Amino acid sequence: MKVKSAIQYDSIKQCADAIIDRVGKNIVLGTPLALGKPNQLINEIYRRAKEDSSIRLRIITALSLERPRASGELERRLLEPLVERVFADFPDFEYIIDMRKNQLPPNFELIEFYNKSGSFLNIPHAQQNYISTNYTHAPRDIFALGINVAVQLIGKKTIDGKTMYSMSCNPDTPIEIGDGMRKQAADGEKNFIAGQVNNNLPFMYGDAVCGSENFDAIIDNPKYDFTLFAPPKGSIATDDYMIGMNASALIQDGGTLQIGIGSLGDAICAGLQMRQDHNKAYCDALHAFNIMENFGDSIERWGGTNRFEEGLHGSSEMLVDGFVHLFRSGIIKRKVYDNAPLQKLLNQKKITEKVTPETLTALLESEAIHRKLTKRNFDFLQKFGILKPDLSYHDGEIKNGSASYSADLADRESFDKIAANCLGKELRQGIVMHGSFFIGPQSFYDALNEMSEEERQLFNMTSVQYVNQLYGGEELKALQRSKARYINAGMKVNLLGAVTSDALEDGRVVSGVGGQYNFVSMAHALKDARGIIMIKSTRTKGGKVSSNVVFNYGHTTIPRHLRDIVVTEYGIADIRGQTDSETTARILNVTDSRFQQDLLKQAKKAKKISPNYTIPDRFRNNLPEKLEQQMAPFREQGYFQLYPLGQDLTDEESVLGLSLRKLKNDAAAKRFAFGKLGKAFVSTPQAAMPYLERMQLDKPSGLKEKMLKTIVVYALLNNNKI
Repeated sequence: MKVKSAIQYDSIKQCADAIIDRVGKNIVLGTPLALGKPNQLINEIYRRAKEDSSIRLRIITALSLERPRASGELERRLLEPLVERVFADFPDFEYIIDMRKNQLPPNFELIEFYNKSGSFLNIPHAQQNYISTNYTHAPRDIFALGINVAVQLIGKKTIDGKTMYSMSCNPDTPIEIGDGMRKQAADGEKNFIAGQVNNNLPFMYGDAVCGSENFDAIIDNPKYDFTLFAPPKGSIATDDYMIGMNASALIQDGGTLQIGIGSLGDAICAGLQMRQDHNKAYCDALHAFNIMENFGDSIERWGGTNRFEEGLHGSSEMLVDGFVHLFRSGIIKRKVYDNAPLQKLLNQKKITEKVTPETLTALLESEAIHRKLTKRNFDFLQKFGILKPDLSYHDGEIKNGSASYSADLADRESFDKIAANCLGKELRQGIVMHGSFFIGPQSFYDALNEMSEEERQLFNMTSVQYVNQLYGGEELKALQRSKARYINAGMKVNLLGAVTSDALEDGRVVSGVGGQYNFVSMAHALKDARGIIMIKSTRTKGGKVSSNVVFNYGHTTIPRHLRDIVVTEYGIADIRGQTDSETTARILNVTDSRFQQDLLKQAKKAKKISPNYTIPDRFRNNLPEKLEQQMAPFREQGYFQLYPLGQDLTDEESVLGLSLRKLKNDAAAKRFAFGKLGKAFVSTPQAAMPYLERMQLDKPSGLKEKMLKTIVVYALLNNNKI
């Protein structure tokens, strides 16, 4: 049967016309989270709905990205040049602009299952139309909501003379949704799948690669190649680094790693790179920070401090740019293979990636292949590089050019001939990373684009159904994910181990569940895995410091019966399988000491810990200033810098951002350095001039600009930057 190819369009409007002609005016449009949205096509369909009230449009997605917008004059001066440089011609989503103005048309509805963190807390439409679902359940729920249009940003490449496409940054849900929609279409339902080519998008391999037959239409016109959304990397603060160091020591060589985006994920990567490249300094730091003294038992049992000889395999819903850094550092290098018997032999170290006659023997002894090789056995051996690629199989014989060998491995002479003439050199088809979506700074996209084809083929972009759960192919997934460490961030943890990550206790959504429950579930299901939740011990708002370790909280993301490991900047609380009293004690050990006694009092009142219990002395000095003192000598040696994985900001932008943020916090707490404030009023240090030039305040005109200049100078003085 002839495969039907997609209709090719060079116009967004033509494709929008085709969508409405096919499905009508009741459009339920699904589009991937974050980067994989075809912005111009979505905006065109949204405009149609705004202009025609008879169209009913529902968009189902997650993480609708926005260019940063300033909330004040100083912020505007700092942000505008940065946004222009970094985000360039990235098209904003018109529905987000209208939603922020409370001007959405009544015939439109936005449903998201994950929000940009904290961005929509006070927007009624977003709060009312959020759907709480596990990442792996998103396709199911999208079908339940009646999807009839799916649109996606795609990459394009010619492979062996054929034009192929890649779901690139987002095969996460589109693989299942596309399969389901094509089945519906075959059953007579009217739906539409469209891809929009963006040549800036890295062409990723694995399950993300597809042909034009996966789409009804493909928009391919270079004029629509907009700049990919590339959020600049944030700095890594002391508390981030301390959490990263604790977590990095819980990762075993030869294991599997999941991490997320942001400063905490970057801090883990920086810790792992230090462990790999500067192992003595890494171990010295673990001792200087009292990590080995206080939590050495957990590290010895579940982690390690040595360099990575076998390396790690990445299996993470999000391919963050840190994984590329770990790949370049020789840490992400453990290859896995899409075959359970082969993977089992590798795990048992009965074979290596080097192909030898012993490889054949091990496969025979494990009954992975028959002694008389079948065509299926031959294809398996050839696929994974055990046999050379230029061989062929006919009627029980292996052909090697003009030579022919019996495929009966039970015959010693035939075995020896095949071993001498037909074996490959190394296993093929290995994968160092399974990921489901990505987004990151421009340097990350550049790094992916600059990889050789062979390197990029080591990264399998695939469905979230594969990465985030064990269902379907459980044996292979368990073998691939040996010694897995699923590391994710939370907002709060209570003394009994329940974690809050996605919403406030009044019900308002901060972000979403995403894959966090999936990771926790897998960590409990796999015998040698652990789930690690990272919690910053305190939060500062309006100048007031509060504890993120609480006795109880009115919303839970991960219930206490799934507690595992909690890491704060003060250490490791290994709480899986522990009693409530022991869990309480261990979490108190990693709590900021300003809040320990009040929490202990609440626990005693609730009868959750002995009335005679006291927190050990060595955990009663958990204070930020102690962490700064411990880290200072290593900073002097060049470690624990603000941007260990690179930065997108200029030096001036970085200093200005940190200084103005500190000023905002100090002002909220009514903390003022009056001597420095007076100095800022009466003089302008020469060292301040590059920063003032960046803010266009080096030659202020008028009272307002002079006041702004004074504020900037004071912020720099107050942060000891000039």
